Amino acid sequence: MGTSTTRAYLDGASTQPLRPEARAALLEAWTGPLGDPGRIHTEGTEARARLEWARERVAAAVGARPRSVVFTSGGSEAIAAACFGAARRGPHSVAAPIEHSAVRAWAERGPVTWAEVDRTGRVDVDSLLAAVRSDGDGDETTGLVHLQWANHEVGTRQRVTDAVAACRELGVLCHVDACGALGHEPIAFDELGADLMSLSAHKLGGPPGIGALLVRRGLRLDPLIVGGDQERARRAGMEPVALALGFAAALDAAVAGREHHAAFARIQTDRVATWADATDGVRVLGDPVDRLDHLICLGFDEIEPQPLLIGLDQAGVSVHSGSSCASEGLEPSPVLAAMGVDDQRSMRVSLSWSTTAADIDRFLQAAPEVLDRLQALR
Repeated sequence: MGTSTTRAYLDGASTQPLRPEARAALLEAWTGPLGDPGRIHTEGTEARARLEWARERVAAAVGARPRSVVFTSGGSEAIAAACFGAARRGPHSVAAPIEHSAVRAWAERGPVTWAEVDRTGRVDVDSLLAAVRSDGDGDETTGLVHLQWANHEVGTRQRVTDAVAACRELGVLCHVDACGALGHEPIAFDELGADLMSLSAHKLGGPPGIGALLVRRGLRLDPLIVGGDQERARRAGMEPVALALGFAAALDAAVAGREHHAAFARIQTDRVATWADATDGVRVLGDPVDRLDHLICLGFDEIEPQPLLIGLDQAGVSVHSGSSCASEGLEPSPVLAAMGVDDQRSMRVSLSWSTTAADIDRFLQAAPEVLDRLQALR
């Protein structure tokens, strides 16, 4: 079912409506007795049991041990915790310029080498690994290699299996940002062999304000947030039990319906791609096939994204520009710039769990009309 009878929300890659399963879990937790899971009284032990149940459900959904799951306030904190915790291994990091801004910002706090990216937004794994600096390089030793599961802007899937295996051979830690892929792609953390993986709840219909960092068994990291022994001394602060329960419920629902939704989402984004291929001045950016099923990015010739997004919004369609569109201005997209394509004129269409075919119908009706009006103004 759709989120609204009057609007088509097609910005699911930014955030998704709260799933009913997550809402029910949150309401049950918030309306019932809930204590500090660090206390040994009845309320505390009940809260601990609920927290560990949620941890087990998240771990099972991503093929990890429950002890590997460190709950955080979201994907950005998980990324920060991975970067901070790995810094002792070496100040240098390796990443691609198409990584999420949370990764790029942390990488830029120290020496970083940027790997090459092709025009589809796929990272060159050989370039990524060639940039790793060994222990013989002293203060420039590589502490962490980053590679996102799939690009958040154009949807292109990355060669994470190859990169993780090669990093293990080199003896360097590898962090995989799976925030945008969680719930949409099958993830098996232990089987993959990654050292660290960041997750986010709200991008799959879970509650905002919670995510997780997966930590490989036996890996010890300095905690980003100190002041208590919560999360086995890996993150201080009282654990958000209700949010963890909402996260687990949403992830369970996403995994259970993943194959069905992926097939539906691919049909819908392929419809958008077909329209783009048939429309002058519009093209698909990123890998048109090997991409996240629920996301497609379009490039436009000579049409600025801001009036296009505003026109679609007025027509009842919510999408996102590949450029960073905010109230204070419009910035070029570093992802598209790294790909060597126009970084000023793009639009991302992304589905959520609640998207219907009628929502895509609405986009396909509104987009040509808005484009015609803007082209006429030119």
